[in-house]
Amino acid sequence: MSSDDIVIRVQNLGKAYQIYASPRDRLRQFVLPRIRRAVGLPLKQYFREFWALRDVSFDVRRGETVGIIGRNGSGKSTLLQLICGTLTPTVGTVETYGRVAALLELGSGFNPEFTGRENVYMNAALLGLSREEVDERFEDIASFADIGDFIDQPVKTYSSGMYLRLAFAVIAHVDADILVIDEALSVGDAVFTQKCMRFIRSFQERGTLLFVSHDMASVQALCRSAIWLSHGKIRAHGTAKRVSQAYLQDTLQEIYGQSAVLEEISPHEAEDSSAGEVANAAGYVSRYTVFDNLPHACGWRTGAAEVLSVQLEKLSPSHSMVLEGGEKVRLTIHAVAHAPLANPILGFVVRDRLGQDLFGENTLQCSALCPQGAVPGQRIKAEFLFRLPMLPNGQYAVMASIADGDLYRNVQHHYLHDALILTVSSSRIRYGIVGIPFERVSLEFVDEPCSSLQPA
Repeated sequence: MSSDDIVIRVQNLGKAYQIYASPRDRLRQFVLPRIRRAVGLPLKQYFREFWALRDVSFDVRRGETVGIIGRNGSGKSTLLQLICGTLTPTVGTVETYGRVAALLELGSGFNPEFTGRENVYMNAALLGLSREEVDERFEDIASFADIGDFIDQPVKTYSSGMYLRLAFAVIAHVDADILVIDEALSVGDAVFTQKCMRFIRSFQERGTLLFVSHDMASVQALCRSAIWLSHGKIRAHGTAKRVSQAYLQDTLQEIYGQSAVLEEISPHEAEDSSAGEVANAAGYVSRYTVFDNLPHACGWRTGAAEVLSVQLEKLSPSHSMVLEGGEKVRLTIHAVAHAPLANPILGFVVRDRLGQDLFGENTLQCSALCPQGAVPGQRIKAEFLFRLPMLPNGQYAVMASIADGDLYRNVQHHYLHDALILTVSSSRIRYGIVGIPFERVSLEFVDEPCSSLQPA
C-alpha cells in the first residue's frame, strides 16, 4: 500500500470521558488538585474514567468503502466524530487527507433557530465552501432536498425526515473527498432513501466512504471491508462479508445467553464451482448449475441439531443436470436432532454475492399447523417446491439452517451461510435483481401518424 493511497490514518486512537458521581465532585476536581499540588500533597481524582474508544488503529485507502458496525455504545459515533474533527482524542492521532463531509447525528451542525436557507450557508461554510460557491449550488441543494417553502422556515419546525433531506443535500454538493454517514438514512422515506443511495453509488466511483449501519445486508452491498467495534475496541477488521457474519453470530449469542452456545464453523476454501457452468446458454433466459458447498460452508452450531445435506433438483424428467430459470424445482434439507427439539424449523434463503436476501422459506407454517417435537437421533426432512426465478449472471449462495422454537423465540442450532453455490449463466440482459418469465412482449401503433409530422 502506497502512503499516497491512504486518505484516513488512525493510530492508537483513544477517547476518555470523566464521569462524576455528583456536581460537587466536578467542582472538587476543578479546585482541589491545584491546591494539593501547590502545598505538595499527592493528587486525588474525583471522577472515574470511561474509555469510549481505546487502542484503535487502521488505514483507509482512497476510493475504499468501509463499513463500521457494532452494538449501540460500542464507540462507532465517537470514532466518526474523531475522524471528522468534532472531538479531540485523549490519546493517539487521526490524519485525514481531503475534504471530509459527514452526516452524523440527525440535525447536527444545524442551528434550530435559523432557517433552512441560513443553515445551508452555515453548514457549507463549515465544510469549506465560500459564499459564492454556495450561491452557485444553492438551487441544486434545494432541489435535492425537495422540502419546498420550508427552506425559508426555522429548522426547529422540521420533521426528522426534513432534517435528513436538507443535511444530505448539503453534503452531496460540497465536492467532498471523504463522506461519513452514521445511520442517518434509516429515518428517510423510500423515495428519498433511493435518491441518497443513487448518490452514494455515484460517489463511490470517485471518493472514500465510511458507512455506519445496523443493516448487515447494506454493509455487505456497499462496503468492501468492515470494522467491528465492541466496547470501544476493534473486535474484527476484514472483508465486509466475514465481519458481518461474525457480528451476526455474536449478536445471536448475546440474545440466546446461556440457553445455547454457538460454536463457530471455520470457513474453508471452496473448490472450484465453475466446472459445471453452462458455456453457451443462448436461446434461454437463465440457467443454473448447483455446487454442494456443505463441507466448506461457514456458520455456527450449538450441537443440538445438524444439517446433513441440502439438495436442489429439477422436477421435470430430464437428462440435463442444469436447472433453468422459470422451471419447477425441489429444495430438500436433511437434518438430524442430537438433543430434544420441541419445535424444529428448517429453512433456507438465497442471497446474491453482496449478501442481499433474494428469496427463501421455512417450515414454520407446517409447525404451526401440526406441532411435533424431535428426539435425539431422529432424522428430519424438509421439502420446498417452487419455480426458480431468473437471475443475472453470477454466483449465489443458499443459506440453510435448523432452529427450534417459534416465530418470536427460536434458537438457530446449525446455521450455514453458503450450503449451496448456484452459478447462473444468462443469455439475455434483464433489469433488477430477480427476473420473471415474460410470456409476451409486443409493440403496436394504434393511431395514425400526426399530419404535422408527415414529410412535406
